[in-house]
Amino acid sequence: MTTETQRARTQTLLTEFSKGSDAAFAELYEMYVQPLYTYGLRMTHNEELLKDCIQEVFLKVYSKRSEQTDIKNFASYLVISMKNRLLDAFRHQSFCSDNEVECYAGRAADCDVEQGYLLIEDEQMQFQQVAALMQCLTPRQREAITLYYLEGRKYPEVCERMQMNYHSVRNLMHRGMLKLRESAGVLQTIQ
Repeated sequence: MTTETQRARTQTLLTEFSKGSDAAFAELYEMYVQPLYTYGLRMTHNEELLKDCIQEVFLKVYSKRSEQTDIKNFASYLVISMKNRLLDAFRHQSFCSDNEVECYAGRAADCDVEQGYLLIEDEQMQFQQVAALMQCLTPRQREAITLYYLEGRKYPEVCERMQMNYHSVRNLMHRGMLKLRESAGVLQTIQ
């Protein structure tokens, strides 16, 4: 999906969301949650704090549903909201001094809005490419790779979940990864 197509889709979803569509909100969340998380990691490595801040940003979006159609650049709006929410969280942490907040604010300034927006676009493009590549896999290969790489499960959990033995799962994943590498190589030559 090109940037312009993505912006148009975002605006369509915002309009639907402002009219009451929870499905549109869910799609917006899915489009932007991972890029926001990646952006937040540039400011802090506290994953729980990041997840909380992302939830609060989207909760704010949800609670101000009727105002969302006025936003011209939703990705920038989310990046700014995320940055401000993280800085507020740093200020409210009892062990965080004013000097540390200034340090975080400096780090946030380094991660300016435009850079954050570009990061979000890159993340979304990579996600779409991976999703397209995953379609070349068999359903079982896709399931194994998703469980192991995307959900971070260990081999014993993957084996149990898929009701397969260890060697079968390893072979399935190996063949799947080979197929992904081949497909990625073809994709590189096309672009």
